[in-house]
Amino acid sequence: MTGWRLSLALGLSQFIGWGVSYYLIGVMAPAIAADFGWSLTATYAGFSAALVVMGLISAPVGRVIDAQGGRRVMAAGSVLMAAGCAALALAPGPGLYALGWLVLGLAMRMSLYDAAFAALVQAGGGGARRAISHVTLLGGLASTAFWPLGHALQAAWGWRAAVLCYAALALFTLPLHLALPRGSGAAGQPAPPPAPARVPPGEAGRARWLVMVLFTLAAFLNAALSAHLLTLMAGLGIGAALAVTLSTLRGIAQSGARLLDILFGARLDPPGLALLATLIWLASMVAALVAPGVAPVWAGIAAGFGAAIGLLTIVRGALPLHLFGAAGYGATQGRLAAPGFLAQAAAPLVFAALLDGAGPRAALVLAVLVCAAMAGCALALRRWR
Repeated sequence: MTGWRLSLALGLSQFIGWGVSYYLIGVMAPAIAADFGWSLTATYAGFSAALVVMGLISAPVGRVIDAQGGRRVMAAGSVLMAAGCAALALAPGPGLYALGWLVLGLAMRMSLYDAAFAALVQAGGGGARRAISHVTLLGGLASTAFWPLGHALQAAWGWRAAVLCYAALALFTLPLHLALPRGSGAAGQPAPPPAPARVPPGEAGRARWLVMVLFTLAAFLNAALSAHLLTLMAGLGIGAALAVTLSTLRGIAQSGARLLDILFGARLDPPGLALLATLIWLASMVAALVAPGVAPVWAGIAAGFGAAIGLLTIVRGALPLHLFGAAGYGATQGRLAAPGFLAQAAAPLVFAALLDGAGPRAALVLAVLVCAAMAGCALALRRWR
């Protein structure tokens, strides 16, 4: 498989995979809660459990990808994703519903971005940086397509039939993953040149700690703001209809930032890209704190938040390769990403408690502090350019 075909196959699999798994709950939760007679908190608990599973198995899955290749692991993830969706759709009560989410947690770690990045590094070695950008561009469009698709399917046939359709769509990623190279490099081609580590062995521990903190804080704040952005704007005086309109700028900016990276980002190394993304996010949160109720300012805030997330997704794949090299990339990526999944599971609850107990301005102060810490980590990582 040639380089562009590999990027296209993984890009399409990410587009479908994110849409039918990670973004499922955002569309289906109200109908699921009404059907079972649950609260939204109980309904979302399954998704939080899936994120915990992703964190617990992140490093082992990375090691398996290093040993056996991305093809087998991602293909198994496709099957498990379909099985998890089917379990949700057929669940008569909380037992099978919970099991479905646990299976989806396995599937998401085995087939979404972190697994795809490892497969790209195996196929392209040090040249995988651009392919990572290409794959995230397609994957970033998943919510834009699958939220309206999910609403339409649910309105026509109900949430159970809609999730069964998601299970069928998950199986469409199976041939895409089976088309991946069996080993290192494209089929019939020599192995890619290795990407050397830029961090000396004596400094590797400090560098890994900085990257882990950066990724974990980004995952925490992204999950918190994604869950509570509309509530936060409402608490600061932005009307509900306008808040919904402004929040759509996030997705547009996310894909736009990734496209700009593809077109013009070749001169910016991953540590520089990390610093740029964290500074954009920090500026957005400071603007929200300084002008909390000004709607035009919030347009820039939502766009800045989206652009930062778009770039940091690329950083998540490219920075470990840049700093630590291609050898053992899957295991390294798995260890660095693991705390972020746990942070994502906790973030909505922590942010909700802060909003209820101290109000939206306190939540913004926390967001500014988290962004400042991320920028500090990114600045410290610049020494290993």
